[in-house]
Amino acid sequence: MDAGCLHAALIGRRQPMLAQLAALVAIGSGSADGTGIDHVGACVARAWAKLGFAAERHAVGAAADLRMLSRRGSGRGRLLILGHMDTVWPAGIAASWPFACDDTYASGPGIGDMKGGLVVAHEAVRVLIEAGAPLPLEIRLLLVPDEELGSVNSRPLIEAAALEADWVMVMEPARPDGSIIRGRGAVGAVVARAEGVSAHVLNRADGASAVRFLAERVAPLEALGGVSVGILRGGEARQVVPPSCEMHIDLRAPDAPAADSLLAQVKQILVPPEGARVSCMLGGGITRPAFPRAASDALFARAARIAGGLGIAYRGVVTEGGSDGSFAAHLGRPTLDGLGPVCFDTCSRRERIAIRSLADRAAILAALIAELAAS
Repeated sequence: MDAGCLHAALIGRRQPMLAQLAALVAIGSGSADGTGIDHVGACVARAWAKLGFAAERHAVGAAADLRMLSRRGSGRGRLLILGHMDTVWPAGIAASWPFACDDTYASGPGIGDMKGGLVVAHEAVRVLIEAGAPLPLEIRLLLVPDEELGSVNSRPLIEAAALEADWVMVMEPARPDGSIIRGRGAVGAVVARAEGVSAHVLNRADGASAVRFLAERVAPLEALGGVSVGILRGGEARQVVPPSCEMHIDLRAPDAPAADSLLAQVKQILVPPEGARVSCMLGGGITRPAFPRAASDALFARAARIAGGLGIAYRGVVTEGGSDGSFAAHLGRPTLDGLGPVCFDTCSRRERIAIRSLADRAAILAALIAELAAS
């Protein structure tokens, strides 16, 4: 299948792609907004049904169901495309930050992460079907409802689907310079809950401050490197020694051994000293395993060759951030990540994508799928 012909066809689809994107961005689908996530899932499922994909829903204990869309093809191999429906944005965000575009960029909540990626995946498969190209023996699109929360509820189904796949494509956005993701570090999330003893501040010696216990540990934790305290909250009233406090901690490490070591150091810092009247319970741990670069080598070489033939800049980077691709790569499945549109200022109110990259990235993905199905 000629990548140049696919690219030309997709460039001509600029307005339909923007219309799809505008419709998805208009739907608020923060991770806690089950109604919005289900709405996104229903819209995507309807679009893929027109391409012959059957849909299944799986209750996973998240705010909304996970959706699996699948279709058989006449080529070889089994392809899993990983996407997610949730965003980091609260309900109602689209009213104050609606979809907007000019000749170069499109913006809106979740436009890059990852509603633009969902459009790219749909257009890549659509153009192959319309061109009569052989598809892999099986294509599955997995729509995850809780990716922005670490996919804790969806992980078993993601891993089960990955183990059945020959290749895994992840629709996270490409980096601002066009780079895709060839590897990721490990990511952890720890919640510490301290319990002390309440007392009026006039009798503070009778109390034990849970806030003070955790607050004094912020600097030692962040001095470890790869650790960030994102939330520290506690207390009951201004004049009461706070009996409870909660801390949310983010961990980043380049590989599994470093992640295990970092987690052990965090736990040690949070152990109350002997004689303290404060207890501390920990939850969480390493939520996303490291994504070894070797998992992407073969797929990246093919994709880079295709991109080069189209004159599209295509580089690979290793990042500290995790994704659902981390689960697949950790299991040894050939995985390529960051296949969505080029995105700037992800997860900020400045998030925007390069409109031209919708066609560019869909063409690369389509040509790669066709090549895999035929090889």
